[in-house]
Amino acid sequence: MIRRRTAVTAFAALGLAATVLAGCSSTASTDETPAAGGDDEYGLVTPGTLTVATEGTYRPFSFHDDGGTGDLIGYDVEIIEAVAEKLDLEIVFQETQWDAIFAGLDAGRFDVIANQVSINPEREASYLFSEPYTVSPGVIVTLEDDDSISSFADLEGKTTAQSLTSNWYELATESGAKVEGVEGWAQAVALLEQGRVDATINDKLTFLDYEKTDGPTGLKIAAETDEAGEQAFVATKEHEALIEAIDGALDELRADGTLAEISDKYFGADVTE
Repeated sequence: MIRRRTAVTAFAALGLAATVLAGCSSTASTDETPAAGGDDEYGLVTPGTLTVATEGTYRPFSFHDDGGTGDLIGYDVEIIEAVAEKLDLEIVFQETQWDAIFAGLDAGRFDVIANQVSINPEREASYLFSEPYTVSPGVIVTLEDDDSISSFADLEGKTTAQSLTSNWYELATESGAKVEGVEGWAQAVALLEQGRVDATINDKLTFLDYEKTDGPTGLKIAAETDEAGEQAFVATKEHEALIEAIDGALDELRADGTLAEISDKYFGADVTE
């Protein structure tokens, strides 16, 4: 069951502060608001509850069901719910805009971010990441009956449709392709289907989502990058015990097939390994 974002009342905040004071021997914070963390083993914002930041507008990872219920659903939502269940924790989502999501984590307003956060060295210097729950390479997408492209070397002299500000634009030009500038995936696919370009490069998840939602599309993956992007849950550095517990839960969910099942539901393939 999905629990929506909840507001903490002043009375509840005071109660939480009292719990922290009763359970700790350290000097109390002089801030007007209680320090993040409780007296539980994971240092959660609210003991017994995993408070999760997510955008709620990022389909298919975190969005609201438009089929009538309006519930918060999505790939990331279902995986973190399964993790919370393994850890015997309640779960509360705080829907937060991407531009403010790390600031909210730093301020202790939530315990983890579940929003397809990519692991990179800059973020690893400041935050803790769980084991990846999404692994996705870059792919060349072509028409299904086009056999002229089977590697990135084959893009030499071909025309691809790319956003000019994306990493995929750089990969296309490095591979020797001519680039037709577009605003995004939808426009790139339209040019490809019209035969105006030979291919487009994008994240594999983007193609799988498109194929799952609109397929059969008459498109195929012609080649993949050797390296893949990895996405994981994020917490602040002091939450090592929480991240270790999340990793253990992910291992169990991978072993029992839950991760693959959720992945197949949204992408028609297992993108968790």
